Amino acid sequence: MFHRLLNHFKRFDWIVFSAVVMLVSFGLAAIYSVGLGNGEMSLLNFKKQCVFAGIGITLLFLFSLFDFHSLYGLSRWIYAGGIVVLALVLFLGAPVRGTRAWFEFFGFSLQPSELVKIIVVLTLAKYFSSASYKINQLKHLTLTGLMVVLPIALILLQPDFGSAMIIFLFWLAITGIFGLNRKQIIPIILITCLFFVFSFFFLLKDYQKERILTFINPNVSSLDKGYNAAQAIIAVGSGKFIGKGLGFGSQSQLKFLPESQTDFIFAVIGEELGFLGISLLMICLTVFFFRLIHWVWRIDNNFGLYIILGAIILLFIETFINIGMNVGLLPVVGITLPLVSYGGSSLIASLILVGIVESVIIHARHN
Repeated sequence: MFHRLLNHFKRFDWIVFSAVVMLVSFGLAAIYSVGLGNGEMSLLNFKKQCVFAGIGITLLFLFSLFDFHSLYGLSRWIYAGGIVVLALVLFLGAPVRGTRAWFEFFGFSLQPSELVKIIVVLTLAKYFSSASYKINQLKHLTLTGLMVVLPIALILLQPDFGSAMIIFLFWLAITGIFGLNRKQIIPIILITCLFFVFSFFFLLKDYQKERILTFINPNVSSLDKGYNAAQAIIAVGSGKFIGKGLGFGSQSQLKFLPESQTDFIFAVIGEELGFLGISLLMICLTVFFFRLIHWVWRIDNNFGLYIILGAIILLFIETFINIGMNVGLLPVVGITLPLVSYGGSSLIASLILVGIVESVIIHARHN
């Protein structure tokens, strides 16, 4: 048993794991710093995030021990379970700010949509790895679309536009990467336009519409609709080269910056650790993604290959949107920074996904 574990950890990708630990540490430092100025409740958030990190890293190692091939046969049942949980949260979930997206357990919250993102990755990975799959057939594009439309619809009913958008963009990106032909481009463009137009007029709340309109027309007063984005840009810019120091950021400590532990944690890091801190964070993200890309060319199992591709695409989309929000390049849509932002469900789900990726890598090295 000991010899088996030793061989397992010899094949473990410690570069990926080290980058993950650095990203989680960045998040913990920023959450603790914000907590210094926001009172005991925010320090409680820091303590909770430490617990989430411990649970998540434990699950990462456990999933790395698990044979990822087993997920191929289980994926349809996992998908069905995810759909059931998404339906249950609409009736049994705790209402928070008019949204039923969380289950409450002993003071902790679980957001099923974060786990469903992983389920969608596994489901599409199984489909794309099938020997009968041909990307140039429109029926396959339709089938994969149907696989994501049900979880998207249930998530929109919560309503949680951010998570639904991430799943939609993930499907859009992964089908695009596998080579759409010209006949499929027009339907994809139409579906994308219909999704965003329908969402804007019928699904988004007024404040969400205002954020998008503010992004389109940035001349609005920073004290009006564009307040959040304006404060984030001020925070990032005011950090200059070395930052103001942990616990000394005026925007975050004086509560000018809303959602500083979640949506705008990148701005907190920029203000308090400056250009140097942001550069180190970006280096960790770059190492993480390029190391996963490194393995894409070395995996000879199609299911494992598509799992790694799915993980790269999903986490990159979330990272790109969150950083874009923080620096004013994208509208504020409520997307957290993976592995960094406060939130147990997001952190644990991301670490589980990394654990599954490690399982793929370990089996590739063994073979």
